[in-house]
Amino acid sequence: MGVAVQLWSSKLRLGTLLVSVALGTTAVCGAASSAASTPDYSKAESTFAGSQIAAVEGTGDPPRFTADAGALGHDVSGHQGDVNWPGAWGAGGRFVYVKATEGTGFINKRFAQQYNGSYQIGMIRGAYHFARPDVSGGRQQAEYFLAHGGGWSPDGRTLPGALDVEYNPYGEACYGLDPVRMGEWIRDFSNTYRERTGRFPVIYTSTNWWNKCTGNNAGFAQNNPLWIARYQPTVGPLPAGWSRQFIWQFADSGVLPGDQNLFNGPLEQVKGFASNN
Repeated sequence: MGVAVQLWSSKLRLGTLLVSVALGTTAVCGAASSAASTPDYSKAESTFAGSQIAAVEGTGDPPRFTADAGALGHDVSGHQGDVNWPGAWGAGGRFVYVKATEGTGFINKRFAQQYNGSYQIGMIRGAYHFARPDVSGGRQQAEYFLAHGGGWSPDGRTLPGALDVEYNPYGEACYGLDPVRMGEWIRDFSNTYRERTGRFPVIYTSTNWWNKCTGNNAGFAQNNPLWIARYQPTVGPLPAGWSRQFIWQFADSGVLPGDQNLFNGPLEQVKGFASNN
């Protein structure tokens, strides 16, 4: 009996050890799997409105427009560091968009200096979100954006938030989504922003990316103002549905820090746009 009990106990301890090893292996594998699926934000400091559009679509000759074509503005991100706002004002900048967030895991460390500094110098300013449809849903990203500087107020100095949808800097151009799912993602972001602020967000994109990744979706033009990126002499054809742009990002460098933008109208219309008129 004693020998039998000892043998049985030895088998029990061996079985327990094997189970523990198996569970430990499972836990390690699970952790590795979780780590492997962690979203990549390694390029977030250097991704900004148009960074991928310039890389994919290229740049051309300087734009053709006269001095009275509209109000001059620009957009900046952490890529620019602390901005010399008196210098930007002196160079003619009257409105600016500032990158606030990317996905649900990146906040622009320079946001306060850029967003508040532009306001203090007298510019009309707004915030934008770099979309990452590959890491989380549109609603979640709108909420993250709103929680980190992306709101809007009817003070006449704050532009509605903008959604930057462009080529994926981390992989496949359309973030692995087909046109239907991409449209749904953008719709979720847009509707969430509208629910929280009373304004539809501006959509920033290029014609080529939009028509490729949303399948020529014309369903946003009625509500979402267009901020179009095209670094060519003219604004060119617009994405499906839109008949006019509110803002044209016409160059990725120039007299103002960051990218160069032209509002489709004089400064008074920029003020009206900020005020929801």
